[in-house]
Amino acid sequence: MADKIEFELVSPERLLLSEPVDMVVVPGTEGNFGVLPGHAPFASTVRADVIEVYEGNAVRERIFVSGGFAEVTPERVTVLADEAISVDRLDRAAIEQSIRSLEQEIADSDTESERAPLEARLRIEQAKIAALGRAGKA
Repeated sequence: MADKIEFELVSPERLLLSEPVDMVVVPGTEGNFGVLPGHAPFASTVRADVIEVYEGNAVRERIFVSGGFAEVTPERVTVLADEAISVDRLDRAAIEQSIRSLEQEIADSDTESERAPLEARLRIEQAKIAALGRAGKA
């Protein structure tokens, strides 16, 4: 078994990260899952939350993803993320303004077909606020 597992984070625009790490914790839709070298192969959808990248026993990097797909092999974990941003780069004031705007747009919507995509965006913005709270940036 190797000491490290290759972690790749890919957005629709580009490869964001590709490096060997000790462990990655991914927010799967059925719950978080940790990936170490030699992990059994599987695939999962990813929910809006934070990927934690470990160096030794400590979290080295926290990356917010808005959703996506993960593929795990014994040598590699690849996350195809709809959107990804370091938790350190999240702007609380901008997110809170976005939430207020989305809530108003939802209130002004006449049909479910108008509300559904707005509600999905609102859930992502709320997940960003929750990620900031867990990062001690409340």
